[in-house]
Formats: sequence, structure tokens, C-alpha cells
Amino acid sequence: MPMRKIIFLLFIGLIISMSSCREDFVFEPSTGDLKFSRDTIYLDTVFSNIGSSTYTLKVYNTSDKDIKIPTIQLGKGLTSKYRMTVDGMVGENNRVFRNVELLAKDSLYIFIEVTTDVADANPTDFLYTDIIEFRHANGEIQDVDLVSLIQDAYFLYPKPFADGTTETLTIEGIEEPVYGFFLDENDPVNGNEYVWGNDKPYVVYGYAAVPGGNTLTVQPGARVHFHADSGLIVGNGASFKANGTLDNNIIFEGDRLEPGFSDVAGQWQTIWLTAGSTNNEIKNVIIKNAVVGLNIDSNDGNFMTLKNTQIYNSSLIGLYAKTAKIQGENMVINTAGIASLACTLGGSYEFKHCTFNNNWASSKQVAVTIDNYYTNSETNQQFAFDLFKADFKNCIIFGSNQIELLINKGNDTSKQFNTMFTKCQIKFNNTNNQFTNNPNYSFINDTNEIIKNGVVDFQNIIKNKLVIGELSNAKGFGVDVGVPYDILGNARNSVFDLGAYNSIVFPAD
Repeated sequence: MPMRKIIFLLFIGLIISMSSCREDFVFEPSTGDLKFSRDTIYLDTVFSNIGSSTYTLKVYNTSDKDIKIPTIQLGKGLTSKYRMTVDGMVGENNRVFRNVELLAKDSLYIFIEVTTDVADANPTDFLYTDIIEFRHANGEIQDVDLVSLIQDAYFLYPKPFADGTTETLTIEGIEEPVYGFFLDENDPVNGNEYVWGNDKPYVVYGYAAVPGGNTLTVQPGARVHFHADSGLIVGNGASFKANGTLDNNIIFEGDRLEPGFSDVAGQWQTIWLTAGSTNNEIKNVIIKNAVVGLNIDSNDGNFMTLKNTQIYNSSLIGLYAKTAKIQGENMVINTAGIASLACTLGGSYEFKHCTFNNNWASSKQVAVTIDNYYTNSETNQQFAFDLFKADFKNCIIFGSNQIELLINKGNDTSKQFNTMFTKCQIKFNNTNNQFTNNPNYSFINDTNEIIKNGVVDFQNIIKNKLVIGELSNAKGFGVDVGVPYDILGNARNSVFDLGAYNSIVFPAD
């Protein structure tokens, strides 16, 4: 090898040797000058023994020196029900961390979770608290408070078996067993699971099923939370009675209690009233954030009544009716991925003073869709059913798209197909004239019965406040259809505004 190459390699080696011996970072013991993104971290409400979401604390070294924090730990030490990671490190059981290094003008992240029982909380306010302590070399301690509200609940879930398997359900029309369980009248922990009261919430894992001959009664003020992929099934010959009051609604929603999940669609599956379920009653009920809010198959021949029922933020359909018989009064359904209301495969429907709106971020969603058939995807054969009636009186059908009402009639002319829209406001802007000669929409230009498009003036669609204001064309357009009070219990007093609410003057911002 030529001498100059040897000298060059020696020179490079000398540089590498010198740089490797140099101490780039000398960490000095911290002295208490840390800054925090928050002084207190509220982990929101969690159920007993159910882990919380992960919350973040950012810690800043505002000094010009690289520091080493001798100890970062939870105040209750290794016995704390909180857990944390510090810049990806797990420390001693996710609770104690030693000699944590932090560069000058840099920051680190602490991620915090909690899993605890109501028995660990303060018995007067059900708060479980702790602190994150930053212990410095000079004896100074800085801290950040941790606060969680712990809520006790009834937990309903499939029973584990001795062989390691778990209880499942076999549902007609579904090939694979479903992760679920039958309710138990004499459950050793929950007692009678056919009565859901309001003393504490219910948390459901999997599908809770009501077998034939039994009735699930949900009392006023009950709060029912479904875990992901969970729901309620009411079987053939079974009944579901959820009768809240004006002052004490029943609420069905997901089990994520953090504010960021309050309006997130698709957190759980559905309330499914299967074919043959009987004498079902739903009144003063709110259903939120499901895939399909309410799924009603062909009921047993009697009309099912839905009164003062609200369904919000369904990832697919708000109310999905198939060959059903439904009488709906003062209903509000808002925002769904496909349709707020779907009356399919025929049936018989009467809706009075209902508000169906859909502002889902899509060009294909609608507020209401009606049909009386389905098509076999393999044979392309169409199967039709009688639509005995689909009557809408004093209703609002609106949304963000140009067309918010779709009516599809099957080819079988022997099947009945009867629709009627009396004193309704309907979003129907037929810009490309695709429905101009369609007989299903012959009513749409009857200005005595229909307000086509117009101003609806909802208070706040995003927050599911579908009260109409003073500017609404729906104000005073209706007639008396035998529903004397609105969804809030206000008398209509011979002035019949469309939709579920009486109009109001909106408060100033």
C-alpha cells in the first residue's frame, strides 16, 4: 500500500479515536427547573377495573445544561394504580424511573394510564388520585397531579368455560357463532339481568341476548355502554321494553367515556330486534355512536311504537327497518354513513313529527331511503315484498346532499308500494333532472303538502341540536296529526311546526 494512503488512514483513525474519547454530553444533576405541559392531568371517567385511554404529559428542560433527573415516580410508588412510560422506558413496573437524562432545551414525553376499582377511590367523590414526582439532586420535588373519576358498573359478558372456551351464540342467518351470551335471571354477581336499572351503569361485552319467552326491561335513567363489536339481540318470541321519561332518558352508547369519543360513530354494533320479537317498546331513549343504531327485522304483526327516540352518529344506518311495522312519533335521527332512516323490503310505516337529517361527510348518504325488494347478487334475481304504507306527516327530511330522499320500487307489480308525504319539508334539489319523470316522486312539487328544499334552520347539526329556529320554513307549516306535545314535552298549542321540536328563538352566541 502506498505510504500516503497509510498516512491518510492513520490520520482518519486518529480523528475517530479523538472524537470517541470526547465527552459530548455531560449530564448535571437536576435542580428543579422543569416545566410541564399541564399541572394536573384529568384522566376522565373510567369504569371499575377497565383501563383508561392513554394521556400525555410533556416535560421541558428550559435550562442550557444537559441534566439528569435522579427519580421520576408515582407518589404511591409501586402500589399506584396508575402506570406510565417515560420516553418509551418502562422503569420499575411502569411506576419508578431512575437517572432520567434530558438534554438542554429539550423535552420528554410521559404517557399515563390507570386501571383501578371503585373501592380504591375516595368514598365521598369516587376520585382516585396520585401525583407524578420529580425528585431532584438538591432535595427539591416538583409534581403533577393525577385525577380519575371511577364509576362502578354492572359488567355483562360471555362466561368462560373450564376447557378454556368462552360462551357464544348461534344466530339464524349468520354462519359463525357470535361472541355473546344469554341474560341470566339469577346471575350470581348481577342478580336479575332481565331488569336494567339506574343505580349504576351497565357495560356489555359481546352480544347480550334475550331468548324467546323473556322480556328485557330497561328502567328510566338507565345508562348502557357497549364495548367494541358488542350489542343487544332480542330473539324470536322475546320482548324489549325501554321506556324512559322526559326527565330521565335511557341512553345506549359506547364504553369510551372520554370527551373525544362523545360523538364518534361506530364504537359498538347495534340493538337488534330480530324477526319474531314481540311487544317491543321504545320511548324517551337516546342511541349514540353505533354501527346501526336500531335494527328492526320483521316484527310479529303488531305495530312497534317509537316515541321521543333519538339516534345519533351511526357509521352505517340510524334506524334499519326490514319488512317491519313501525309507528314513530317525535323521532330524531341525525348523521349516518348510508342513511338515517332505511325502510327496506317493504313493511308498514307511519312517522309523525319526525326529524331525519344526514350531514355525513359523503356524496352518497341520504336522510331517508325506502324500497320493497332485494336482488340476489349471484343470480341477479329480484325478490319483492309489499310496502303497505310509508306515511310521513309533519316530518323534516334534510341533509347536506342535494337529494336526501330515495324511493326504489321493485319490478314486481303485484306487490303493493304505497308512500305518502303530508306537510313535510324535504331536501330534494333535482339538479340533473334524473328524477323528473320518475313516478315515485310525483308528489315532490305539491307545494300545498311539501316544502322542497327551503330553509330548515337547525340550531347546531354537529352537536345534534336539531331544534328549528325562527327562520325555518318548517315553522307553522304542519297540521294536527294527533301528537300534541313535542319531544321535549312542550305543547304544540294549535301551531304545528314540522319535525320533533317546536321552533324557538336561538339564544345569542
